[in-house]
Amino acid sequence: MKPAVTDLMTIIIPLIWGFILASSGVTCCGRKDSKNQESVTSIHLVTGFKNPPRESGIRCLWWWLNSHVTKESITKDLEAMHDKGYSGALIFDAGTELWWGPDEPVPNGPVFSGPEWTELYLHAIREAKRLNLELGLSIQSGWNLGGPTVTLDDAAKQITWSENQYEGPANIQEKFPVPDHNYDYYKDICLLAYPSPERKERHPIDFLEAKTGARELGGSAPDCRFLLNDHASTDGEEDTKSNDIMDITTRMGPDGRLRWEVPPGRWTVMRFGTTPTKAHVATSSDNWKGHVLDYLSRDAFEAYWEEVVDPLLKKAGPMAGTVLKNLGTDSWECGGMNWSAHFAEDFKKYRGYDPLRYLPVAAGKIVENREASNAFLADLRKTIADCVSDNHYRAFAELAAAYDIGIQPESSGPHAGPIDGIKNYSHSHIVMSEFWIACPHRPSPEDRFFVKQAASAAHIYGKRLVAAEAFTSLRKPHWGDRLWKDQKPAMDHEFCAGLNLIFVHTFTHSPEATGLPGQEYFAGTHMNPRVTWWNYSDAFIEYMNRIQFVVQQGKFVGDVLYYYGDHVPNIAALKESDPAGALPYYDYDVTNEDILLQLEVSDGKIVVPGSVHYRILVLPDHQVLSLAALIQIEKLLQEGATVLGPKPERLVSLVGGAQAREKFHALSDKLWGSSPAEAGLKKIGNGRLVWGQTAGEFLQGDGVAADFKTTDPEKVHHFDYIHYTIDSADVYFISNQTEQRRTIEGTFRVSGKQPEIWDPVTGRIRTARSFRQIGNTTRIPLRFEPYESYFVVFNEKIPCAFNGSEKSNFPDMEVVQEIRGPWHVAFEPLWGGPASVEFDELTDWTQSHDPGIRYYSGKAVYTKTFEYNRAIVDKRHWLELNDVADVGIAAIALNGDELGSVWTVPFRIDITEALQTGKNFLEITVVNNWLNRLIGDRGKSQYDRYTKTNIRIRDDWELQKSGLIGPVRVLCGSSSYADRNSM
Repeated sequence: MKPAVTDLMTIIIPLIWGFILASSGVTCCGRKDSKNQESVTSIHLVTGFKNPPRESGIRCLWWWLNSHVTKESITKDLEAMHDKGYSGALIFDAGTELWWGPDEPVPNGPVFSGPEWTELYLHAIREAKRLNLELGLSIQSGWNLGGPTVTLDDAAKQITWSENQYEGPANIQEKFPVPDHNYDYYKDICLLAYPSPERKERHPIDFLEAKTGARELGGSAPDCRFLLNDHASTDGEEDTKSNDIMDITTRMGPDGRLRWEVPPGRWTVMRFGTTPTKAHVATSSDNWKGHVLDYLSRDAFEAYWEEVVDPLLKKAGPMAGTVLKNLGTDSWECGGMNWSAHFAEDFKKYRGYDPLRYLPVAAGKIVENREASNAFLADLRKTIADCVSDNHYRAFAELAAAYDIGIQPESSGPHAGPIDGIKNYSHSHIVMSEFWIACPHRPSPEDRFFVKQAASAAHIYGKRLVAAEAFTSLRKPHWGDRLWKDQKPAMDHEFCAGLNLIFVHTFTHSPEATGLPGQEYFAGTHMNPRVTWWNYSDAFIEYMNRIQFVVQQGKFVGDVLYYYGDHVPNIAALKESDPAGALPYYDYDVTNEDILLQLEVSDGKIVVPGSVHYRILVLPDHQVLSLAALIQIEKLLQEGATVLGPKPERLVSLVGGAQAREKFHALSDKLWGSSPAEAGLKKIGNGRLVWGQTAGEFLQGDGVAADFKTTDPEKVHHFDYIHYTIDSADVYFISNQTEQRRTIEGTFRVSGKQPEIWDPVTGRIRTARSFRQIGNTTRIPLRFEPYESYFVVFNEKIPCAFNGSEKSNFPDMEVVQEIRGPWHVAFEPLWGGPASVEFDELTDWTQSHDPGIRYYSGKAVYTKTFEYNRAIVDKRHWLELNDVADVGIAAIALNGDELGSVWTVPFRIDITEALQTGKNFLEITVVNNWLNRLIGDRGKSQYDRYTKTNIRIRDDWELQKSGLIGPVRVLCGSSSYADRNSM
């Protein structure tokens, strides 16, 4: 629905409701309450669900490829977004280079942030203001923050070293070897000397490069706790003791010459310094190549801000903070970095001791012993993460806030750089993550779904918007998407993880001269006015907007808060990873050490600053905690919290020295006992300490009903869910994550409230008439089509217990007629199709011998006149298409009435009002994607092609089934089920 209509309906519908309620005082159960008010969810929620307001609309990553942008196309893009109900976009300038390419290059435009580019950006902001859209800006071209303005002084750094042996006594006056370095750039940190140990065989420190933060550990939120471990210490394997290390930095002059009186004996001297990493900006426009910025340095970020970002904001004037509302950067994919100009001082501030005497550990030496060396490396990584959070993302947020602008960087993985994901999110206004559809690059769920961490951060910090770069894919044929099978289950999965704002990836800017489908980014689901199905995308977009409107109002309900430890890298994985053992019957959030130290207890519940209450706190199973965390756990127990987890055995940190370790072990023994049994429950203060079972097992044993479950344990894993409260309503979003129809009885931990079923595909609201209330739960028979999802909403309290008496909450349907061929089909000759053809039966276009049909892409209109005898007037009727290939969109008109579009199985639409007895004229417009036409153009010269694009048509692309496959059938069912849609 167009926004102007939406705005009008927002005014009219509440007036209609108000008139009805004032006149009748009827409740949803057919009763009158004492205040003549309807016992339903707030009218605002109903109205917004049916006709979502613009501010709840989806957004997009708006790619400006190689800055090849025109003002005319900017205006057309924004007007298209406006017409489809988008709430805004994030401008993202980027290039097209990628390792798996190449595609054809896109022409170069003006340099990012230069005068010509700035005028285009200002035009976009002015047009967004005119259209009431909100814009964001990625503050660079490409990803990994950096570019041509970044000097080597401000580039990301890593530790490097060289080493020499000396026999004393001796007087040394010689140049010391310069460590290996990059770009002819090297800066000294210190020069250390220690007595050389006896040479003997020993295990090297495991995973040293990753333990120093010099390397990232994969792109799918891996569990990095293994970095806390190493081989057991053995006597005599150490290289030196920290007290035996001499700092002789002052003995080396600016020329690198060492002048030193070597004491008696054999000495090892190590020169430590820093050099830029080899990380560069990725996929930037051709004129924005350069080094990655030093994420550990506030000075480096401020220098970039002053040179690149601040001038853009000043140029925007009052539109900065009003139209331009958020600034972003993409995910960490720049490898590792582990030193900066002020890192030694930052280390002392965060950890309380000097790191320099432990620097030999970064070179693989063992100082004190292996345990202490690993503890230093853990402190090193944690300090790197603190610097990234405070010196980069906090600086970003503070500088943006001066313009009343928020930030939305993808600051927390899934690439496991040396970061603490949840801590980074603490600075974001929009908590931004990503999710992928299944593709060869990321085929499995753990490689694709990353929203749970972002949602947890939003809940614990009290942030409203949980966003995601949505529908990303790579190495999958472009324009090969099936909305109902690829996009829908993926986004519904992430809605169940806490997503509430989609940024479609991608909406690529494509000037008219680039042809059709035009220029495109190398990854993602293409969704812009140059895809074949854009004009028919309204129903798909409205589905997302309806869900977003509802869940953006909600307060998350979770029973379990899981503390994921203070190790680095630390990135929470997808919801199903379930480190707390809460699923499938209870939901959970993940928290970090910063929030752990701020937790409060109220009536036995654990409360985060974001005000969500949880029943239990669960500790990680690797039995490593900081002393500060352990002290806080004792405090929470005394105040009445329930804490579940194994006894902590190790303090992998040198903070506080031997005294801290002694206190840690004494407190752990005090709480759990010196030799606790495998499982136990212990009363401590007003709280309970539990171990030896999962969160789910404990909650069930503690008499806590499942928040949501099905009666068939085998089916519970087929469904995702999330639970919110909105005012006095309980709102569940339930998703069938399988391609099979499912019938279940769902049990919800709600009682005394009337259940309703809200369908975001159609906007219809049905009052459930079949349910049972048992204790504090409500059981409801539910029916799901393949990949179907909907809300189950429990309205305000009903004055007395009530059970629905009917058999089903869904209309019973039966096939009453199949509409058979012949079908008249009209294609568009512009794209090679025949103007008119007859199909004796519905068939896949790619099976046609006519190349104009076989390779056709675009829309085709099927028409058919059929007879129908509507014997019973009060029956409801539906038209069901069953199978629409490939993208899966069809627009339906019956007897001249445009009934709307279908886009998901079973491709069914209500035709009750339009169907008539006798002759009926049916018109079905089907649209498929660009893939088949591109394959038909493969190998041809541009002169002989129908299409024009920078994307290379790859040899392994195969034709995709297209067209209306059917069978097309008329269904009939009872109209007695309650439906509030017509109010």
